[in-house]
Amino acid sequence: MSSKDEYPLQALEGATGPGLKHGSPTYAIIRMIAGLLLMTVGTASMYVGMVGLKPIALEFEVSRSLGSVPYALFMVGYGFGGILLGRIADKFGIFFPLLLGSLSVPLGLYLASISNEYWQYIAALCLLTGLLGSSATFSPVVADISHWFTRKRGLALSIVISGSYLAGAVWPPILQLFFDDHGWRTSLQLVAIISLCLMLPLSLIFLKKPKHLISENKIDEDNRFISPLGFSPKTLQTVICCAGIGCCVAMSMPQVHIVSYTTDLGFSAQRGAEMLSLMLGFGIISRLISGFISDHIGGAKTLLIGSALQGSVLAAFLGSDSLTGLYIISACFGLAQGGVVPSYAIIIRTYFPPGQAGWRIGLSLFFTIIGMAIGGWGAGALYDLTGSYEVSFINALAFNVINFLIVGFLVIRARKYK
Repeated sequence: MSSKDEYPLQALEGATGPGLKHGSPTYAIIRMIAGLLLMTVGTASMYVGMVGLKPIALEFEVSRSLGSVPYALFMVGYGFGGILLGRIADKFGIFFPLLLGSLSVPLGLYLASISNEYWQYIAALCLLTGLLGSSATFSPVVADISHWFTRKRGLALSIVISGSYLAGAVWPPILQLFFDDHGWRTSLQLVAIISLCLMLPLSLIFLKKPKHLISENKIDEDNRFISPLGFSPKTLQTVICCAGIGCCVAMSMPQVHIVSYTTDLGFSAQRGAEMLSLMLGFGIISRLISGFISDHIGGAKTLLIGSALQGSVLAAFLGSDSLTGLYIISACFGLAQGGVVPSYAIIIRTYFPPGQAGWRIGLSLFFTIIGMAIGGWGAGALYDLTGSYEVSFINALAFNVINFLIVGFLVIRARKYK
């Protein structure tokens, strides 16, 4: 399938509505920017569990491991919610899921702030802000934006999904400042107010539905989607999900453990935090570049390049123990891995009908989250067994090779089924 064939439904998709030309570039760009801002604001609650771990654990008198539970369960709800709300968006449009999310995030943060028991705090944060709230601003938004762009779809999706990295750069220092000045309970209430005031107006921009939801054309029945790449849709979806686990197990090793790895080498934790910041910062650049590339060569080939680069930089970590070298490799890792995850959304939109984009993109991104969770935990477990991160890096490389082989297989199949 050529890069032009990446978007077989471009004549049937685009903006529509009174006073708005079909496929209006201006409206599509406004919607894309709104999606970026929604993802940045909507995922603020993800970092509450990180920044507030110590003070909240102390107040509820729980161990550090139990203090980590809210974040873990939040991510589970975040993933499942993306699939659930993505399915609703496929049927009725994304406005209702975003409206639900715009109300659930501030409500969850407020209820968490007034909780008297630890289980109440966990339930509010995970069920309301995770499952029903923040999840609406991730994969459902990515899927929605994919309906409003054709030739520049890859770049548009990369810009929107950069909101998750932008949130990681913006919210932790803000939350830390709030926590230091006001305590964690008042801080959560402040974030709740900010979320409500920003998310609700931004959601109104998504009132218009994409063309495939109002068109009489039965584009979901297009023959090209019956047997994508010679597979059944279920088989191809499974292969994509397996690839997502492989790449993100590998990706999580440096991201989750870079601070600990740096201190093991005799450097300060601050240096490790700076390396993590470099990864995320250059990851945004990588996402934009990969989006541009995918518009020319397709999502699968872009993912293959990203997988190869990620594996190469992972190997470089094993051969460097100098501070300067680690800074350089961290920046290179950000450039290598940042564009990997958006490529899955491009692949889904290439080989599946637009009416299934929400839940299928949600499912594929959920498996990348699972990969990050498994990889982060597994790297720590291997360190506990061996007393060194060397085996952890080798394990990450092995999963990266698996991802490369799976994606390479898809690229070969794509050539056969052009």
